[in-house]
Amino acid sequence: MNTEPKSRILIADDNPTNVELLEAFLAEVDCEIATAVDGRDTLEKVAAFQPDLILLDIMMPKISGFEVCKQIKTDPNTRHIIVLMVTALSELGDIERAVNAGCDDFLSKPVNKLELLKRVENMLKLRRVTDELERLRRYIDSMEETAGPPPKKLG
Repeated sequence: MNTEPKSRILIADDNPTNVELLEAFLAEVDCEIATAVDGRDTLEKVAAFQPDLILLDIMMPKISGFEVCKQIKTDPNTRHIIVLMVTALSELGDIERAVNAGCDDFLSKPVNKLELLKRVENMLKLRRVTDELERLRRYIDSMEETAGPPPKKLG
């Protein structure tokens, strides 16, 4: 029996049709899904829902996806969240802005279902491995603190 908690994915897009499509594509993924309708709503949902992965539209009202990503990636409490920008923008400058904002990857609209599912699967695997490494690092640190300094070598 799998005791791991379900992965959490936040879909942030101001277009309800895009949200419905992404939700339908992700139906095959064993995860919890939340949605956000604009940049400000996205930041609020990040705090409340604590997603593992965000599918983030760039062109959103109130706060752009670029700025949302930048805020997420500069906050020590949220910088571990994987951000996949999903956008109709495909100019090289837009891609550079997304990378400079800290996004982990990007996907162009219209979204291909197989490509989306494979990227989401790989990103969630990466997140689980990263979480496990962090847990092990903390365990080793606590063991070293408990054990004290290593013994001095004789001779």
